[in-house]
Amino acid sequence: MIKLIITDLDGTFLNSNGDYDRESFAGVSALMAEKGVHFAACTGKQCDRVEELFGDYSENLWIVGDSATRIKHNGQFVYQSLIKNELGLRIIKTLQEVNPQHVIIACTSEGAVIRADLAQRLKDKVRSSYSRLLEVDNLDALTSDFVKITIYDEEGKCPQTRPHLSAFENETYIVVSEAAWIDIADYGVHKGTTIQKLQKLLNVSKHETMAFGDGYNDIELLAMAEYSFAMRNAFEETKAIANFITGYNDANAVQETIKRMLALQP
Repeated sequence: MIKLIITDLDGTFLNSNGDYDRESFAGVSALMAEKGVHFAACTGKQCDRVEELFGDYSENLWIVGDSATRIKHNGQFVYQSLIKNELGLRIIKTLQEVNPQHVIIACTSEGAVIRADLAQRLKDKVRSSYSRLLEVDNLDALTSDFVKITIYDEEGKCPQTRPHLSAFENETYIVVSEAAWIDIADYGVHKGTTIQKLQKLLNVSKHETMAFGDGYNDIELLAMAEYSFAMRNAFEETKAIANFITGYNDANAVQETIKRMLALQP
């Protein structure tokens, strides 16, 4: 019996416009409530941004946000794992030396911090995932610990950047989620480990969990669910780890699959 449903957002639950079928979700949300099923969004997006996306539905939503470094429910953080400030600053310095054109998003408990001199198109790109955005002249002056550090490269050269971060592999978790994105979290923290914490919190097993994903950073997520679905538009490596393949994100496949699966459940 399914007790927990977890979905990635971009490329999975959300369509290519970064939105979802809200009318359909009203019915899906009611169905999950009727069946006693918990619903979680597991994403690189800032928790505050997820709350904006789901509006009134956020009240019952479990948010595994900020690249799975935090769990938020009913407006409260119930878990977070941070990168120490000194380590984070060393990573930022390395990234700046590798490519000064990188968009570095230094996420702290206060918000997502970016350089004030970024081009407006890049600021707009960041705002699509982060609602609490702070601009500073110099990232090196930050004094807070980091929720995560994210790199956006509009030229899609993150796979080439990744080897330059090898010195930090024993201190952080680093994943190239797509060609344009790298996420850096605290050591051993990724979607799989944080979902384990959520499952323990809710007293739900892997065999009672359904999950959806499309990216490289969803592989660990799908491994934590017996009912694991990769999107038709997912990377081949992600499809290979999933037990099932569903439709495309632009066809509202996550919601349609939830409705079909829960219809079979008493």
